Amino acid sequence: MNQRKLKERKIMRYKKFGKTGLEVSQICLGTWGIGGAGWDAYSDEERMDAIKAALDCGINFIDTAPAYNAGKAEQYIGETLHHLGARKDVVIATKCGNKYVDGKYIRCGSESLIRRQCEESLKNLQTDYIDLYLVHWPDPNVSMEETIGTVAQLKKEGKILHAGVSNFTKEQIEEASKYCEIEAYQPQYSMLDGDNEETIRWAADRGMGVMTYGTLGGGILTGSYRKIQTFGETDNRNRFYPYFREPLFSKVMELLKVMDAIAAERNVPLAQIAVNWTLQQEFISSCITGAQSRRKVEENCAGLNWNLMDEEIICLNKAIKCYRQ
Repeated sequence: MNQRKLKERKIMRYKKFGKTGLEVSQICLGTWGIGGAGWDAYSDEERMDAIKAALDCGINFIDTAPAYNAGKAEQYIGETLHHLGARKDVVIATKCGNKYVDGKYIRCGSESLIRRQCEESLKNLQTDYIDLYLVHWPDPNVSMEETIGTVAQLKKEGKILHAGVSNFTKEQIEEASKYCEIEAYQPQYSMLDGDNEETIRWAADRGMGVMTYGTLGGGILTGSYRKIQTFGETDNRNRFYPYFREPLFSKVMELLKVMDAIAAERNVPLAQIAVNWTLQQEFISSCITGAQSRRKVEENCAGLNWNLMDEEIICLNKAIKCYRQ
């Protein structure tokens, strides 16, 4: 399998990822849900088939982390790519500095823990290098010099090719840059969350590849949740995304009305509108879109067959402004 064959299968758009020299699909497959913990239940076969579907759709960029069910998501990726012989065709982004233990996420930015996570990720992914290595979250109990310095050393050793950060502030990125070239930035960004836009624009202007997560707002922008639901204590829609409860839930429903009108006119699912809106922001290289089944992956990717018109974007932006007030 090669890049040309991947592109022949489905329409997919590609973009230079900052100054890394990488060319990545504008949709990056997110695997937090594929990992399984804190999300809806799917079989192992369905999850690995979702990864295969991503490749079939031309996705060549996959985001994961050891914190996604204690390495389970990485294992699904590693097994699938090994079976298909597709490792060299895919840009893998994984992370360090955050671990999942007994249903809880724990920061771990020390040198010893980062090195251990890197070795475990290499094993899980069945590879001898990681294309893009991100510090998942800054650890307030460990110096930036130790955390980022360790990543820099891993790059020198050839275990990782490019370094980046996720969930860092502008000031933290500037500090991290003292110890290693920061080539990528991964913040939360969607129609529902624009808090990081200033930092995103700043990072893009400095040549960093920007890959955003939360594109579908944990699923609420798909229109699948029209009534408030009670999720389990460890469900990520309960503890990570605030949109599923008041006071934000009612405001999201107003935004969905505008999306519904566009979806009805175009005969497309709401998820494609959310993906389209995100990718039409010029400062974003790729948006991470999670899916646990082939059908959802294919549906999301089909959104690249069309673009929102200017008047549709204006209507959406007005609704988004009302939501964010």
